[in-house]
Amino acid sequence: MVTTEELLRAEADYTDELTGRGTLSKLFVESAQRHANQPAQQYKGGVYDRSLTDDVVPAPPADEFALLTYDQMHDIVKKLAAGFRELGVDRGDRVGMFANTRMEWAQADLGLLAAGGVVSTVYTESSPRQVRYLLGDPGAKGVVVENEELLARVLGVEDDLDLEFIVIMDDVDIYDERDDILTLEEVYDLGEENFDQSEYESWIEAQEPDDLASLIYTSGTTGKPKGVKLTHANFTANFTQIRKRFGPRPDKDPDTPVLDSHIKTLSFLPLAHVLERTAGHFTMFFSGATVAYAESTDTIQEDLQAVEPTMATSVPRVYERIFDAMREQAATSDIKERIFEWALEVGRKYGRTENPSNSLKMKYYAADKLVFSEVKSKLGGNVEFFISGGGSLNKELAELFRGMGLEIFEGYGLTETAPVVSVNPAEDPRPGTLGPPMHDIDVKLDDRVIGQDRRDKADGEIGELLVRGPNVTEGYWERPEATEDAFTEHEDGRWFRTGDIIEQTDDGYFIYHDRLKQLIVLTTGKNVAPGPIEDAFATSERVDQVMVLGDNEKFIGALIVPNFEAVERWAEEEGIAIPSDPIDICEDNRVKEWVQETVENVNDRFEKHERIKQFELVPMEWTAENDMLTSSMKLKRRNILEKFSGKVDDIYSE
Repeated sequence: MVTTEELLRAEADYTDELTGRGTLSKLFVESAQRHANQPAQQYKGGVYDRSLTDDVVPAPPADEFALLTYDQMHDIVKKLAAGFRELGVDRGDRVGMFANTRMEWAQADLGLLAAGGVVSTVYTESSPRQVRYLLGDPGAKGVVVENEELLARVLGVEDDLDLEFIVIMDDVDIYDERDDILTLEEVYDLGEENFDQSEYESWIEAQEPDDLASLIYTSGTTGKPKGVKLTHANFTANFTQIRKRFGPRPDKDPDTPVLDSHIKTLSFLPLAHVLERTAGHFTMFFSGATVAYAESTDTIQEDLQAVEPTMATSVPRVYERIFDAMREQAATSDIKERIFEWALEVGRKYGRTENPSNSLKMKYYAADKLVFSEVKSKLGGNVEFFISGGGSLNKELAELFRGMGLEIFEGYGLTETAPVVSVNPAEDPRPGTLGPPMHDIDVKLDDRVIGQDRRDKADGEIGELLVRGPNVTEGYWERPEATEDAFTEHEDGRWFRTGDIIEQTDDGYFIYHDRLKQLIVLTTGKNVAPGPIEDAFATSERVDQVMVLGDNEKFIGALIVPNFEAVERWAEEEGIAIPSDPIDICEDNRVKEWVQETVENVNDRFEKHERIKQFELVPMEWTAENDMLTSSMKLKRRNILEKFSGKVDDIYSE
């Protein structure tokens, strides 16, 4: 097997026509020319009332997918760029993007970038107050919204903004009396009427790599959201780093999956988030891959079957849901459930064994025939690998997927790093790690910010991760103090402080521990990282979500959302009459005792001071819509604590 040193050397030596500095617009134009007749985008019929007409985007039948070639997509991008220029967008102007992930998001993004604009993203769950801030703080000249619902949020706060135009992706004609509100089709028509190829090329040639390309705002869980400034060079540097790791390097074994024009991905994470923007959008289009757009996160499984992608990028929460769905389907009968659990154990052993015995190979073959092949079929049947980012992936869950022949390459990054800092290489993926750092990224670990007990427990070097490289932001939009706080000066220069506690193995792989700010300090003086404890519940059938707490308390507690469907199955199997209301279920002592068994199993994996001593069940799932999760599905701890403060008081009342 290739060593990490050999891998990193091969990455450093590899170059092709896609690697190197440049601008996002230029890379897209070159890719569109190179892959002109190949599929670029797939979109689902019957989901949106699109304003782009059949002449531009032919409407497929409901629930079926149609495609656009790179040539067709590029033509749309060119006309939208010209249309935005006619609306007054010039080099450096900020324009908000307020929409769910869909085909038009990508087209409008690339059109605005080609026009010289700076795309500032707004999450669709943003309240009117947040919309006012996210459009007002960057001084947005205009905004592209998805539909009438999001338009209403903008109109509710427009008196506080300096918007010169609003563009709607869907077909909404009730604002015809306003010249400053247009549909995306009208922008396209405006561009078609005024398009000039030489002018289009001049806009792109005028761009510099150091020009600002996007403002992506932080979630604001610890204060007012900050606009992370990302240049064309930041994004293209990160694309180059990804290309060097996953591109078709000549040193790779023919069976090693690579990222090139044969790839088809299903896009469903928010494009307003940097992970999907870089990994599922820029990287795909620059590589000549095909991007298919899911209807929503609720239709992922059916869309996977329809699209048959070769890969997808997601956050850990989605992989947990996929696994839960597998288990739910297996629980329809005792026999199927026993076979499923047996197959998982076989797959886990097979994935962990470097040289499996003939006996284990035969068992794995049977497990594949009985269970794994059906699972892979329900995911489209063509998946070569998944990418996981935006949070910590449970090691056991990654091993279970690997055992089924579905490799998940976990990575790590931040908005401020555009975002990928590290990711597991296809040549040597290791569940439970984040892979080694990408090419051209310098890293160091500051161990001064953590206690001696954590250093003693780590096998490798551990501390707050500091990074620098061409993909790292220069700072935050008009927030000099926040920028200064985010960087630290050492004798060897300026470093970005990630705020994450990372361990690095002797051969360079990262292992995630927790956010520095989320460390729980007990009154006993012990420090506890909540992340690993929460991750340990990822494959639990009985627990849906968990948040560990205990700062300034004597012991660790937890708020737990039970798996209500599993509760109902258990009650039916045991002949127990339980309440139907989730609130009453969470107060039922029999349910608490049932969940307690899982808590005790998890506790066995941790030190005494890290174990959950008391917990309370809560009756609602935490989602981005109810403001308990960020758009990347991370816990909004402060909001959860406020919402369930009474439950927290119950935990620590004695």
